[in-house]
Amino acid sequence: MIKIAHKTLAALSFAWAVLGTAVAAAAVPADLVLTDAKVYTANPARTMAEAIAVRDGKIVFVGSRAEARKWVGPKTRIERAEGRLVLPGLYDSHIHPAGIVDLDVCDLKSASKSLEQITAFVRACIARYEVPVGHWVNVRQWNFSNGNEPDAAHPTLRAALDLASLDRPIQLLGNDGHHGAFNSVALARAADATGKAVGYSKATLEGNLSSYRKLVGVDAAGEPNGTVNEEARRNMGTPSMLGMDFAELMKAPERVTARLNSVGITGMMDAAVEPETLPLYDALDRSGKLSVRTTLALYFDPDTIKTADGKPDWDRMVSTATAIRARYAHNPLLHADVVKLFADGVLEGNAYAVPPTLPEVGALKPYLQPIFAATKDAHVAVIGYVETGSPLCAQVRANPEKYETAAATAEFTKANGYHPGQCQISSGQPQHDRAVVLEFVRRFHLAGFPVHIHAIGDLAVRTAVDAIEAARAADGVSTEHDALAHVQLVHPDEITRIGRDHLYLAFTYSWAFTDPEYDASVIPFIDRVAGADAAAFHPATGYYEKGAYPVHSLKSAGAILLGGSDAPVDTRDPRPFVNMAMAVTRSLRGQPPLSPWESIPIRDALDAYTINGATYLNRAAEAGSLEMGKSADFIVVDQDILALGDAGKAAEIAKTKVLETWFKGERVFKRATD
Repeated sequence: MIKIAHKTLAALSFAWAVLGTAVAAAAVPADLVLTDAKVYTANPARTMAEAIAVRDGKIVFVGSRAEARKWVGPKTRIERAEGRLVLPGLYDSHIHPAGIVDLDVCDLKSASKSLEQITAFVRACIARYEVPVGHWVNVRQWNFSNGNEPDAAHPTLRAALDLASLDRPIQLLGNDGHHGAFNSVALARAADATGKAVGYSKATLEGNLSSYRKLVGVDAAGEPNGTVNEEARRNMGTPSMLGMDFAELMKAPERVTARLNSVGITGMMDAAVEPETLPLYDALDRSGKLSVRTTLALYFDPDTIKTADGKPDWDRMVSTATAIRARYAHNPLLHADVVKLFADGVLEGNAYAVPPTLPEVGALKPYLQPIFAATKDAHVAVIGYVETGSPLCAQVRANPEKYETAAATAEFTKANGYHPGQCQISSGQPQHDRAVVLEFVRRFHLAGFPVHIHAIGDLAVRTAVDAIEAARAADGVSTEHDALAHVQLVHPDEITRIGRDHLYLAFTYSWAFTDPEYDASVIPFIDRVAGADAAAFHPATGYYEKGAYPVHSLKSAGAILLGGSDAPVDTRDPRPFVNMAMAVTRSLRGQPPLSPWESIPIRDALDAYTINGATYLNRAAEAGSLEMGKSADFIVVDQDILALGDAGKAAEIAKTKVLETWFKGERVFKRATD
């Protein structure tokens, strides 16, 4: 760890001896000198240095160990880094801070569990937390894409949760924030347009709740199987993550910044801020414990904020955003000058459902209908595809009433090897109508707000780029800091356009890897594949393989890379060094890398988390790199990630620990010695 010299003349004499031959001190000595370091400045030349001098919270010198001595005065505090790597404070450009604190709640922590194990886990939660009859049982961080293997006693998520309780509504909250799973008690609470509880069922999904049909998973008989995603969860009266945990979080809001500082984060963007979240930041600001430069991306849902005649209330959305922006206009640490939009949801389907549930996000082409079979290890393999263009499927679509009974469905499946529901042709659905997306971006651009758009699938990416280009044409500003988040699947045409428009891209690099269990929920619906292993799911010529998280291609085209954890999605830990490692390796757990040509060097990954993030959030004049005149926001880490990347050992970067975090020249985190 860094050793601190006493602020005495004796310490000064020792420091000069360490630094070399004495020279005249600066006219105004520094408050702090950090020396014996490997300093990555993140300046345009990516210069390395040995020492930093700080006065009044700002950097007054960056350079050699020898030259640093002139900044030492009688009261200068001297820190010796003992050869450690020093980096600019990190910027997480897409995070949900209210969810990153570990609370005492029912939490699956993204563990992969079978349906039988989920039943037991939820039962234990009900007992541990003594959930009263009739009250919601809320289970956080459910891994919706891995595990969930059924068996005869637990054929669906609904059945598994019913076995946990039939007198309390149960909600599994997907660790992506978009998926959910519910028991029968919860499903029965689904309301129609009048607010009357009619429940999700085959009948209501074909009737007055048909608008939710693509968001509700069904079993072989067409009844809900327990999976309910996106906005279809709202009309069951489900408590939100914010509503469940916010009161507990507000008891000690400094836990948020403490968690961020512990992993080296000194700048961030809260990627979806609703008005009820603002007290968290106000409390941190008042307490003086906001040790993170923070931008709030204000979230407005045009599908719920409407005028009396049912149209999006653009004036109310823009005026509310403008008022919040003005509220923090002169706050040095808090800005509220970005707006958030969801262009789609998530890309995963469900291979275990009967029939398999297709991905829900809008796609440029219809999804394929793979035929799955169980493997010896209780996972699934692709054994064929339904030809949805065949005369048989055309007949099924033309006469759906013939397959409404369980007997008819079973007979068809036995005769043809697949469920008649797989004759469905679907391209998913966008989060909002295209016209709404274009108008949203145009309205906020005209009000001076850049947009931060969640775009997972290729249709959403295309729509988002269309909207940004149209808005820039409308307001005449082509330099707005517009960004796309996640960008899981991109058509080649959009790579060119995104680069030409110099859009910012908030990637969660830890998602770019191969994993047969996860891949089964995505790739077979997009590319024709056969088998169950990584080689089967990742043909080099596949559309998914060519367009999945195309980081290198987008940077080469002219896009600007950012680092965004999306925590608590997948994990509450923002894990910046895991993300950096996987930006380089694009592999996990010994599996082959995902489209390895899309890897980037470690310095590009580090810049995404430092100077690029600060630039995106309009902080580059004050932070993001270690240069004279900027704030002394820096971290000390326990290993040289640059050397590891250069030596072909990038996987080791994931193990990096932050030893110390400094913000405005003050240490805000120090790791306890082992």
